[in-house]
Amino acid sequence: MVYRIFMMNIVIITILSVLVVSLVSLVGVVPLILRWKNMDKILLFLVSLSVGSLFGGAFLHLLPEVVEKSGGMTFSISLSVLGGLLFFFIIEKGIHWRHCHIPTSEQHPHHLAAMNLIGDGIHNFIDGLVLSAGYLAGVEVGLATTIAVVVHEVPQEIGDFGVLIYSGLSKTKALFFNFLSALLAVAGAVTGLIIGSSSEQFTLYLLPFAAGGFLYIAGSDLIPELHKECNPKDIFWQFFALILGIGLMLLLKIVFESV
Repeated sequence: MVYRIFMMNIVIITILSVLVVSLVSLVGVVPLILRWKNMDKILLFLVSLSVGSLFGGAFLHLLPEVVEKSGGMTFSISLSVLGGLLFFFIIEKGIHWRHCHIPTSEQHPHHLAAMNLIGDGIHNFIDGLVLSAGYLAGVEVGLATTIAVVVHEVPQEIGDFGVLIYSGLSKTKALFFNFLSALLAVAGAVTGLIIGSSSEQFTLYLLPFAAGGFLYIAGSDLIPELHKECNPKDIFWQFFALILGIGLMLLLKIVFESV
């Protein structure tokens, strides 16, 4: 009876968190409505914050949790982290394998919208799996994972929305299809909850796998974007945002350990 109540609470919290993550897909329209100036600098700040949150989530929450549950840093944990790194590398290559250097035209159309939505949908489904594993491991890990995913999704969704608009979709259609893609996170979360509720090994393998994914996204996708801007003032704000993201994860750790 107690276990059923616990699982019910985990299901509710997980689904609510995934819905919040899905709603982030609507943020892409905000810059167009407000016509923000210096949008590139705002995005770089958000990307830096995302790097710090992903690194902090991986090193301060996901890995310590699975190491504690496993009784130490085991060989299987290391393999799972490497698996996450390699998986995200393959996924990224799979999404971009049709990249073409010939400009878009009527004679040579690029299916940017479809490619973007498919790639984003896969990414969102994995996010849902990761969130469910986080909450099955504990509320602290689940919240840390949710924050890291949300912070990462904001600049990504702004970029995705821009791609959809560039590919010819109206603002309304871009928002609608991007939101539908984001809802795949719910499917991922439900799948993770079903598997995880019947197998504790699922969490022990998926958490380090997710940590590997976080490290790949932060180190391979995001940090190279930050290196494109070498202005000392911008570098300062990037570093500040990066530390802020790590500090947010550290604060969450301290709060839960003091409760």
